[in-house]
Amino acid sequence: MGIIAWLVLGLIAGAIARLILPGSQPGGWIAALITGVLGALVGGFIASAVFGINVNDSFFDLATWLFAIGGGVLVAFIWQAITGRRGSKTV
Repeated sequence: MGIIAWLVLGLIAGAIARLILPGSQPGGWIAALITGVLGALVGGFIASAVFGINVNDSFFDLATWLFAIGGGVLVAFIWQAITGRRGSKTV
Protein backbone atom coordinates (compact mmCIF):
# COMPACT_ATOMS: atom_id res chain seq x y z
CA MET A 1 0.00 0.00 0.00
CA GLY A 2 1.09 3.54 -0.63
CA ILE A 3 1.35 6.33 1.90
CA ILE A 4 -2.04 7.79 0.88
CA ALA A 5 -3.71 4.41 1.41
CA TRP A 6 -2.08 4.13 4.86
CA LEU A 7 -3.34 7.60 5.79
CA VAL A 8 -6.89 6.87 4.60
CA LEU A 9 -6.89 3.52 6.39
CA GLY A 10 -5.47 5.18 9.51
CA LEU A 11 -8.05 7.95 9.51
CA ILE A 12 -10.98 5.58 9.12
CA ALA A 13 -9.59 2.97 11.54
CA GLY A 14 -8.76 5.68 14.09
CA ALA A 15 -12.26 7.14 13.89
CA ILE A 16 -13.82 3.70 14.34
CA ALA A 17 -11.44 2.88 17.21
CA ARG A 18 -12.34 6.13 18.97
CA LEU A 19 -16.04 5.30 18.58
CA ILE A 20 -15.54 1.82 20.02
CA LEU A 21 -13.52 2.96 23.03
CA PRO A 22 -15.75 4.45 25.74
CA GLY A 23 -14.98 7.79 27.32
CA SER A 24 -13.82 11.05 25.89
CA GLN A 25 -10.62 11.18 23.92
CA PRO A 26 -8.80 14.48 23.49
CA GLY A 27 -8.04 15.83 20.05
CA GLY A 28 -9.93 15.98 16.81
CA TRP A 29 -9.45 14.32 13.45
CA ILE A 30 -5.68 14.74 13.59
CA ALA A 31 -5.57 12.73 16.82
CA ALA A 32 -7.81 10.12 15.17
CA LEU A 33 -5.43 9.99 12.20
CA ILE A 34 -2.38 9.55 14.41
CA THR A 35 -4.17 6.95 16.53
CA GLY A 36 -5.29 5.08 13.44
CA VAL A 37 -1.92 5.09 11.69
CA LEU A 38 -0.11 3.98 14.85
CA GLY A 39 -2.85 1.41 15.43
CA ALA A 40 -2.54 0.13 11.87
CA LEU A 41 1.20 -0.26 12.36
CA VAL A 42 0.72 -2.05 15.71
CA GLY A 43 -2.07 -4.22 14.30
CA GLY A 44 -0.01 -5.07 11.22
CA PHE A 45 2.95 -6.03 13.39
CA ILE A 46 0.76 -8.26 15.57
CA ALA A 47 -0.89 -9.82 12.51
CA SER A 48 2.42 -10.68 10.89
CA ALA A 49 4.24 -11.75 14.07
CA VAL A 50 1.52 -13.88 15.64
CA PHE A 51 -0.68 -15.03 12.77
CA GLY A 52 1.66 -14.80 9.78
CA ILE A 53 -0.77 -12.55 7.88
CA ASN A 54 0.71 -10.08 5.40
CA VAL A 55 -1.41 -6.94 5.73
CA ASN A 56 0.54 -5.01 3.09
CA ASP A 57 -0.99 -6.95 0.21
CA SER A 58 -4.37 -5.31 -0.18
CA PHE A 59 -6.16 -2.20 1.04
CA PHE A 60 -9.55 -3.91 0.76
CA ASP A 61 -8.69 -7.05 2.72
CA LEU A 62 -10.89 -7.67 5.77
CA ALA A 63 -7.95 -8.83 7.91
CA THR A 64 -6.14 -5.56 7.20
CA TRP A 65 -9.09 -3.53 8.43
CA LEU A 66 -9.75 -5.69 11.49
CA PHE A 67 -6.15 -5.58 12.65
CA ALA A 68 -5.90 -1.84 11.95
CA ILE A 69 -9.05 -1.15 13.98
CA GLY A 70 -7.95 -3.49 16.76
CA GLY A 71 -4.55 -1.83 16.87
CA GLY A 72 -6.24 1.57 16.89
CA VAL A 73 -8.37 0.56 19.87
CA LEU A 74 -5.24 -0.67 21.65
CA VAL A 75 -3.31 2.55 20.94
CA ALA A 76 -6.29 4.74 21.92
CA PHE A 77 -6.75 2.74 25.15
CA ILE A 78 -3.08 3.15 26.08
CA TRP A 79 -3.16 6.85 25.21
CA GLN A 80 -6.33 7.37 27.26
CA ALA A 81 -4.77 5.52 30.22
CA ILE A 82 -1.63 7.66 30.08
CA THR A 83 -3.33 11.03 29.64
CA GLY A 84 -6.29 10.27 31.89
CA ARG A 85 -4.15 9.83 34.98
CA ARG A 86 -2.28 13.06 34.47
CA GLY A 87 -5.25 15.40 34.82
CA SER A 88 -7.37 13.62 37.41
CA LYS A 89 -6.62 15.06 40.85
CA THR A 90 -9.20 14.63 43.55
CA VAL A 91 -9.39 16.68 46.70
